[in-house]
Amino acid sequence: MEDDPLILGAHRFQSRLIVGTGKYKDVTETRAALEASGAELVTVALRRVELKDRSEGSLMSLLMSGRFKLLPNTAGCYTADEAVRTLRLARELGMADLVKLEVIGDPQTLYPDNEQTLEAARVLVKEGFTVLPYCIDDPIVCRKLEDLGCAAVMPLAAPIGSGLGIRNPHNLRIILERAKIPVIVDAGVGTASDAAIALELGCDGVLLNTAIAQAKDPVKMAVAMRYAVEAGRLAFRAGRMPKRAYANASSPESGLIE
Repeated sequence: MEDDPLILGAHRFQSRLIVGTGKYKDVTETRAALEASGAELVTVALRRVELKDRSEGSLMSLLMSGRFKLLPNTAGCYTADEAVRTLRLARELGMADLVKLEVIGDPQTLYPDNEQTLEAARVLVKEGFTVLPYCIDDPIVCRKLEDLGCAAVMPLAAPIGSGLGIRNPHNLRIILERAKIPVIVDAGVGTASDAAIALELGCDGVLLNTAIAQAKDPVKMAVAMRYAVEAGRLAFRAGRMPKRAYANASSPESGLIE
């Protein structure tokens, strides 16, 4: 395959799959799934792990081993101030400037708070962070986040952890038509075909966690997601055939023997 990196600010990745680290039964399973996924960029919820525990066998020892690029995220934050303070702490602890911004507006649906997300993004970009914001699949919000200087936009496919797949491909297409920065589907992917569809639509990547961690065999699902993302990207770049209302013979009709 030709070189086709995912570029997020100053960072380049060969894999277009970003994976999370929650909901696994233990660190051993986490390690096996992450490695099987082929992901280079791995996200961790800063408010849900013991950041200072770097002891052997801990999650942070795995994540800080150098095997993966770490993407700290603000899951569990409900205000812009909470999110900004959380990511400042991550920087102080030696994590990179590449961050996932997530400001939740409703505890049941886990939909993002657009106003608070925009406010936090404005502050973080000014402070030199490379910001990847989780957002609703709203073309206007995505445009505003891009105008603020975010390195990508990350619209949801469906509610976090739902596994419903892409609910609104029409909105994603509008976002993709207008965006001049990468568009990464974040949340709602349930199985490999969902990931492939996202990439076939033209999305630049997929971020997921539950679809792998809660599969009956997380390692096998991680492999499936890896290949689905690769296949979807190749299909998008190849350009699909046009859809037709009626049949069209596969073999040429000219030159047939009477």
